[in-house]
Amino acid sequence: MQFTQEHEEIRRNLIKFIDSEINPHVEEWERDGAFPAHALFKKMGDLGFLGINKPTEYGGLGLDYSYQMVMIEALGHINCGGVPMGIGVQTDMGTPALARFGSDELRKEFLAPAIAGEQVVCLGVSEVGAGSDVAGIKTTARKDGDDYVINGGKMWTTNGTQADWMCLLANTGDGPIHQNKSLICVPMKTKGVQIARKLDKLGMRSSDTAQVYLDDVRVPQRYRIGQEGHGFVYQMRQFQEERLWCAFSSLMAFDRHIDETIDYTRQRKAFGQSILDNQVVHFRLAELRTEVELLRSISYRAADLMLQGEDVTMLASMAKLKAGRLAREITDACLQYFGGMGFMNETPISRAYRDSRLASIGGGADEVMLGIISKYMGILPGKRKD
Repeated sequence: MQFTQEHEEIRRNLIKFIDSEINPHVEEWERDGAFPAHALFKKMGDLGFLGINKPTEYGGLGLDYSYQMVMIEALGHINCGGVPMGIGVQTDMGTPALARFGSDELRKEFLAPAIAGEQVVCLGVSEVGAGSDVAGIKTTARKDGDDYVINGGKMWTTNGTQADWMCLLANTGDGPIHQNKSLICVPMKTKGVQIARKLDKLGMRSSDTAQVYLDDVRVPQRYRIGQEGHGFVYQMRQFQEERLWCAFSSLMAFDRHIDETIDYTRQRKAFGQSILDNQVVHFRLAELRTEVELLRSISYRAADLMLQGEDVTMLASMAKLKAGRLAREITDACLQYFGGMGFMNETPISRAYRDSRLASIGGGADEVMLGIISKYMGILPGKRKD
């Protein structure tokens, strides 16, 4: 992956923005259990950060994914996991399908204000009985005249308490489970949409997450993204960008955790020498740094192949799997080397330890990633040709 001056300008400007507009407020937002999405996204939208690879007709910059990749990686400079995740839903999880398959009218109504930061987006896919098993969702959208009438519920909805609209996956037919679903833009103020509760999470404390009920919610059929019955396919493609987001957004954060641990262990003394001088410590940190570079390589390769129009499902799944597992490995090792201070909430590594656990669950659990990889390898039972 070759970066130009324009790539570096995006990286530099976003890091500068993070230092002035995000990191100084992280402690407050963590305590509050949410960051002010509308205020923050409006500032980001004004600077073009929410539509880097979105069409220019709707306010985006129209750049290719390599520029978006640089933006995502720079989000790792934020001193928590919750704020980057909320931004990621806005840019890489809740809007790619709309940008790619939505009608011109629909993109003007929903995509343009999302790119401008005037509206906040959430993604309605997971349900209480259907997390990783997306095909098993129960929410329905039945036709009634020119409308859909939606009934069901969504769980673990990031940005859910603040969102203006939801990119909702629902069953719009009775056919095969991979061909009976559609993606629909649902304004959150529509009658029948109810925020059941704000969820209390282990980590990602600055990100608001909701359980949402939908009771006879009526929206026009023109709010459907693309063709009816193609929602599962659209969402699987949208998942690829979410999984690459997970990998790219972790890289700079991983480097930061290691650097902070090096600084602390260099200063901390035990048994007459710095903790860092113990071979078990500096060898382990060297090993972890190597793992980060390997993740960076596979992630960059996936992005490069995607830019060439190739299917990167297996590589994106590998990158997501590795990012989730490495998140646990790095934060656990670094917290250990912080000793007693690592167990204190005031120490950044303790927050990283809590926040990072989601990476192996959200966007497809590790086990789902392994299943996808096995399928592409031709070794998944029931999928083999032998």
